Amino acid sequence: MDNLGSQVIAVQETDKGVSRRDFIKVCSAAAAAVGMPAWAGEKMAETVGKKKPSVVWLHFQECTGCTESLLRTSHPDAGTLILDLVSVDYHETLFAAAGKQIEEALEDAKKAGGYVLVVEGAIPRKEDGIYCIVGGKKATDSLVECAERAAAVICIGSCASWGGVPSAKPNPTDAVGAPEILKAKGIKKPIVTLPGCPANPYNLLGTVLQFATFGTLPKLDDLGRPTFAYGRVIHEDCPRRPHFDNGRFAQAYGDEGHRNGWCLYKLGCKGPQTHANCSLLSFCEVPGAWPIGIGHPCIGCTEQGIVFNVPINQNLPIDKPTAPMAYPAVNPEHGVVAASPVAVGLGSAIVGALAGAGFVASKKLSAADSEKGQKE
Repeated sequence: MDNLGSQVIAVQETDKGVSRRDFIKVCSAAAAAVGMPAWAGEKMAETVGKKKPSVVWLHFQECTGCTESLLRTSHPDAGTLILDLVSVDYHETLFAAAGKQIEEALEDAKKAGGYVLVVEGAIPRKEDGIYCIVGGKKATDSLVECAERAAAVICIGSCASWGGVPSAKPNPTDAVGAPEILKAKGIKKPIVTLPGCPANPYNLLGTVLQFATFGTLPKLDDLGRPTFAYGRVIHEDCPRRPHFDNGRFAQAYGDEGHRNGWCLYKLGCKGPQTHANCSLLSFCEVPGAWPIGIGHPCIGCTEQGIVFNVPINQNLPIDKPTAPMAYPAVNPEHGVVAASPVAVGLGSAIVGALAGAGFVASKKLSAADSEKGQKE
């Protein structure tokens, strides 16, 4: 880090009471969250020390859970640090008391452009979008206007990503995610979806700082989700996975298996079909602060076709039902051989003999071709 970056951060330490070590620590955690090396965290801190990335945060049909999760990170007080790492120029929940003044700030941000637009909540389309109006504007209009001047759009939470709770059947307001609205309106901007109920705040912070520092976004899947967070299903990295591999399942809440931390698949766990990094990246730095960690099956909150549509106690198919996936089986099952051991041994010998004969034959053919070429 150069002297200027160090001096700026030193000033932040004095004004905000944040140590340089904690500042670098949060940036490094954000870099690690998106799968970047430690030096990227230092680069992020240097960039932020010079100029914080501008963020405009819109709220639509949602419960504010993603914002609440963001503000409750700790060790250090990342809730404060996150707001210091980025310039939140507009946030309808945090700035609700400002009223008219904050709406003016939004207009100023739109004129300047180049900000990261964060969308929280679904957008209703029924009856021309009258079911969600903020500051006198319909959600559809606010989203399009802000997206047009944004450098990138990040949809935080399942509601903003694909509709979430508001879109559950019968979906009375015809709620959808922000990507669907922007696509219909012909808005072509980089769009990242961070589904979850709520989404992990470090997935958001890492994505924003990577874009602000390097001008790039994480590698995305076909649904716009960063593969660093959504490339694997929870089942692969679940701490209860060894019990699944060994056939140890809780059969009912409170039974011996449930008390001993056995696999929750038979209680309806959706982990085998849910793409998320909940088991690898703790919420608010509290180990076990996620459904499976407290003894409840995963409900598949990141998946559009599962959560709010499939009953909690219903089992889903497992694409890879046998070990190994992430862990080897404790007591692996062995297949039954129909033939006797003698027959199996004889069969192996025959296969080996055939393979050897083929090798010898190929060598002879090669020698014959070489001799023929010399005579010609």
